[in-house]
Amino acid sequence: MNPATAANQKEEFKLKDTKPQLGERWPHGGTRGGGGWISSERATSTYDLVEQMFYLYVRVVKAKDLPTNPVTGTIDPYVEVKLGNYKGKTQHFEKKPNPEWHQVFAFSKEKIQSSILEVFVRDREMVGRDDYIGRVIFDMNEVPTRVPPDSPLAPQWYRLEDRRGESKVRGEVMLAVWMGTQADEAFPDAWHTDASSVQGEGVFNIRSKVYVSPKLWYLRVNVIEAQDVEPHDKSQLPQAFVKAQVGNQILKTKVCPQKTQNPMWNEDLIFVAAEPFEEQLYLTVENKVTSAKDEVMGRIILPLHIFERRLDHRAVHSKWFNLEKFGFGALEGDKRHELKFSSRIHLRVCLEGAYHVLDESTMYISDQRPTARQLWKNPIGILEVGILSAQGLQPMKNKEGKGSTDAYCVAKYGQKWVRTRTIIESLNPKWNEQYTWEVYDPCTVITLGVFDNNHLGGSGGKNDSRIGKVRIRLSTLETDKIYTHSYPLLVLQPSGLKKMGELQLAVRFTCLSLANMIYLYSHPLLPKMHYLHPFTVNQLDSLRYQAMNIVAVRLGRAEPPLRKEVVEYMLDVDSHMWSMRRSKANFFRIVSLFSGVIAMSKWLGEVCQWKNPITTILVHVLFFILICYPELILPTMFLYMFLIGIWNYRYRPRHPPHMDTKLSWAEVAHPDELDEEFDTFPTSKAQDVIRMRYDRLRSVAGRIQTVVGDMATQGERFLALLSWRDPRATSLFVLFCLVAAVALYVTPFKIMALVAGLYWLRHPRFRSKLPSVPSNFFRRLPSRADSML
Repeated sequence: MNPATAANQKEEFKLKDTKPQLGERWPHGGTRGGGGWISSERATSTYDLVEQMFYLYVRVVKAKDLPTNPVTGTIDPYVEVKLGNYKGKTQHFEKKPNPEWHQVFAFSKEKIQSSILEVFVRDREMVGRDDYIGRVIFDMNEVPTRVPPDSPLAPQWYRLEDRRGESKVRGEVMLAVWMGTQADEAFPDAWHTDASSVQGEGVFNIRSKVYVSPKLWYLRVNVIEAQDVEPHDKSQLPQAFVKAQVGNQILKTKVCPQKTQNPMWNEDLIFVAAEPFEEQLYLTVENKVTSAKDEVMGRIILPLHIFERRLDHRAVHSKWFNLEKFGFGALEGDKRHELKFSSRIHLRVCLEGAYHVLDESTMYISDQRPTARQLWKNPIGILEVGILSAQGLQPMKNKEGKGSTDAYCVAKYGQKWVRTRTIIESLNPKWNEQYTWEVYDPCTVITLGVFDNNHLGGSGGKNDSRIGKVRIRLSTLETDKIYTHSYPLLVLQPSGLKKMGELQLAVRFTCLSLANMIYLYSHPLLPKMHYLHPFTVNQLDSLRYQAMNIVAVRLGRAEPPLRKEVVEYMLDVDSHMWSMRRSKANFFRIVSLFSGVIAMSKWLGEVCQWKNPITTILVHVLFFILICYPELILPTMFLYMFLIGIWNYRYRPRHPPHMDTKLSWAEVAHPDELDEEFDTFPTSKAQDVIRMRYDRLRSVAGRIQTVVGDMATQGERFLALLSWRDPRATSLFVLFCLVAAVALYVTPFKIMALVAGLYWLRHPRFRSKLPSVPSNFFRRLPSRADSML
């Protein structure tokens, strides 16, 4: 790639400013199409962050007194709405002369090529052409315009005309026809010309919808003890453990170390449960007979709604539950009464309402509220996002020999998910849909993803393809400012980094209470229970994975479903998987963090070496001032940071951050590294490829092992100063400490600091190229490396 092409590609991966025509603009007078346009005078509007799109709406309500077929004596009516080349049809009713449809058709004004709207009523025939019953014609110049928030236009009865329009025929149809925008309440459920080719079940998969994540709870099962458990072989005492299951989640306690009929564990098992509680807690007490064989000694099934909901860290009362003997089912119910006693288990179970159930990474979390609504604070702001359009999308599939994309956009913030309608066969789709979220914490992230719809009837069965994703952190936005940018949709593929198009957004973050927002910056990120009774890292990883699965399953049961592959991509289900590219990126992020410290140390080194005598003399003067007036040290540091912050305000970012290809190390990733990143888990690659990657991983791990060993060596040398492992070195150090203590006691601190500073800043003529005495002494100290095998 030549330098010019590389530069152009880097520009393509950057954020771009846009200037869309936002807000509502209506015809003068608001009733009929007339001359002139006026802007809305309202301060706020439902759709002021999107470009206005006009639609002709036709509401088909019902019909009456339709004539029957003279041959069959019945009628199977339906309505066909025709505008130019576009036709929309209602469903047909069998043998019903007075049908009711209540269906709305929306024709985009951009695609209107006719001045006449025709509404036909037809009789469906099994064989041959459908019979013509009548029609109603509307002149497009006479269609009224409905301006929100006006009430819906009242439908009217219209007499049907014959084919020539010369006379009325029997039958009437109730219609309402008006010109409106996407702000109309009829818009979401209307039939659209954008999707006129979609038929059958695919119609449900193109509509815009709002989804709400299920309410998630942590279920804490504290297994305390059991009594009178009996194994099948009564001659031996059992070595018991408890297995608990909620849905697909299975957890086990440790095996009781003693063989006893009254085992004790006192272990916490944590599950994720979603309202409404469909799963039950299934507990079994099992005996570890051998390493490969477990036998069930008792079981119990408990519904989740019986457990207490805890809102703080107070203790929950424990309960004893009788265990059902395993094997005594409904067919052997009489044998239960023959038992003289029952095994029982001691449990303390509660639903934790004071935790936030994590279903996404804490690096780009969108919600921190606890589960219990009683613990929620008031919102501190409003987030409004206008999803305008996408530009230059790549063809995702072939239809009739040409590439096409059926794109829709999904946005997720907090518990609210939104999905725009699907624009059929367009590489530059325009959605112009606006959504609003309540904001409870500014340090959160909204995620937007663009997908290709593969469930439109004929192409169903495949997963919806990823086109790209955008994240916006709210704390990087200025309040009450509209950001209009075009975000590059970047996807990492096994073949490399690819730009799939651009997503045009308008974002506004409105602050409701500045005092509450500032107050939040002093509060912990998560609810306090995460810090009073924290989970382990392994527990959090497992619980997050279970929570993501539950959310994906529940949203997949909606209509239309928000599919599993979409939810997993939005929640970054595979962000914890190993990636050589991501590891390099994180390493260089750490290096960049220390770049300022390294630059400062280099500058101090140049000062000590007298590379610039004037600078060194000024540093000496500053050093003398700070020695004479030590109380100025901290004020000077904070004043310096204040001045740097004020100076950097001029260069503050003017736009939200976006996906950085250089930071992600995506532009220079090796193809084999990308192939490894997209490999399944467990791997599905050939044995020689796995051997090569394993050897590469061993070489990287070897270098890390060496660095960790060197760090351990330095730490052990420091401990060896007073451990008498090297008696001569420790004797010298102890004697030095005694002399230093006496010297520091009798000498003023300012004098000691002045002498030390002057020695450190001494001229190179008084320096030696050999290591210093303290360095030589420290390197001679013993470590435990010589004791390792």
